Amino acid sequence: MTNVQIHTIAVLGAGTMGRGIAQVAAQAGFRTRLTDAIPAALDAAMDKIRTGLDRAVDKGKLDDATRTRALENLTTAGDATTAVEGADLMIEAVPERLELKTEVLSEAARAAPGAWIASNTSSLSIAAIAMALPDPSRVVGMHFFNPVPAMKLCEVVHHARTAPEAVEVARTVAERMGKTAILVKDAPGFASSRLGIALGMEAIRMVEAGVATPADIDTAMKLGYGHPMGPLELTDLVGLDVRLAIAEYLATTLGERFRPPALLVEKVKDGKLGTKSGEGFYRWKDGKRVG
Repeated sequence: MTNVQIHTIAVLGAGTMGRGIAQVAAQAGFRTRLTDAIPAALDAAMDKIRTGLDRAVDKGKLDDATRTRALENLTTAGDATTAVEGADLMIEAVPERLELKTEVLSEAARAAPGAWIASNTSSLSIAAIAMALPDPSRVVGMHFFNPVPAMKLCEVVHHARTAPEAVEVARTVAERMGKTAILVKDAPGFASSRLGIALGMEAIRMVEAGVATPADIDTAMKLGYGHPMGPLELTDLVGLDVRLAIAEYLATTLGERFRPPALLVEKVKDGKLGTKSGEGFYRWKDGKRVG
C-alpha cells in the first residue's frame, strides 16, 4: 500500500465522461475542479451534475446532505493550468484523439509536476500518452464507464514504466468513488473495449446482413446471455462516433477483424450518433428510447 494521500482532483474535460467523473469524485469527498476549453460546455456540465444529484436524491439513492457536500466540493476553472494548481491527481477526459490528450496533459503536467496523471481513454495506448509527458512513471489509465455515477467498473491500466504508486493511487481513488477496480496491462482496447467492440461490430454486421432487427439482436443477448443491455443499445448510449473511432484504432493495431462495418461508418457520416443526436440504431428523446 502507498502512503500517498489524494485530497484534490482536477478533471480535464467536461463532456459526458468528464462531468460524470467530477460528480463521483465530489460525492466521494475529494476537492474537485472541473475544466473545459469551451466555457459553454463547462456551464452545461455543471447544470447536468446538479440535475443528476437532484434526481438521485428524489429516487432515494442519495441523501440531501451528501448532495450538498458534493456541490460544495466541486468548483470549475477556466483553463487546465488553473484547474491543476495544487491538485494531487489529474484525470483527463477529453475526446479520444491522442494528439489532443497529450497536448492537454503536457500543459497540465508543466503546471503541476507533482501531480499523478490518469487518462480516461477507452482504447488509446497509455504508454504513448505517457511518453509524451515529463515523467511517464506518474501516468496510468483510469477507464470509467458511461454513465459514470451508475457504472461500477474502473479499469486501471498500467504501462511498462508506470510506478507502483501510480497504480495504487488509481485503484484507491476508484474504490473510494465506489467503483470496482480491475488491473489491466496496456494493450489495444484494454479488456473491456476490446471485447465490447468485438461484440458490437459483429452485431452491426448482423443488422447490415439482415440477420435480425436491432431489437431482436439486443433481446437475444439480454435474455439469452443475461446482458443488462444489448450491444446495439450500448452502441447508441456510448455514441456511434466514439465506437467508430475505437474500432478504427483497433483495426490498425489488432487487425482486420476490428474493421468497422460500412453501416456504422454511414450512420456516423449522417450524424446518427445515438442518444446524443436522438437517433442511432434506435430513436431517443431525453435519454430514453422512443423507437
